[in-house]
Amino acid sequence: MDPEIPGPLEKRGFWRRWVLDPVAKQLTQGVTPDKIALSIAVGSVLAIFPILGTTTTLCVIAGVVLGLNQPIIQGVNALCTFIYFPLLFAFVRLGDALAGTARSSLDVASMISLLRREPREFYHQFGTTALHGILGWAVVAPIWILAVYFIGLGPLRATARRIART
Repeated sequence: MDPEIPGPLEKRGFWRRWVLDPVAKQLTQGVTPDKIALSIAVGSVLAIFPILGTTTTLCVIAGVVLGLNQPIIQGVNALCTFIYFPLLFAFVRLGDALAGTARSSLDVASMISLLRREPREFYHQFGTTALHGILGWAVVAPIWILAVYFIGLGPLRATARRIART
């Protein structure tokens, strides 16, 4: 192929180049569709864990313990960044409701300011908010994992069959 003329690699969009192709490559290297689906499900649920700054470490630990595909888990973790903050607020509100308490304060600017000035006071004031977020996440997490796993499993198995035929 002439390097001056864009070939199939150059014409692929973001989604195909950075999501679909790497997953298909894993299928050609012997990773089972079930393991890929589980990697996506676990990576996505840990990516939305409501304690900022913990998701990458959680994904590494889960990948090692469960024997899952680290590139897929970390890729999914990165892709879930755009849904992190809306879900963070939703998990805190769900946790508030489950705990039967008043709505937790979620003024992000004041939270960051307090964390920088007085970390101990920050944890004192917002520790309960964090626990409510974890509670909300813990209720949603099993449903999330099952839904993502089973939604992804069919297309992954179909792709694996298609790859096996070629």
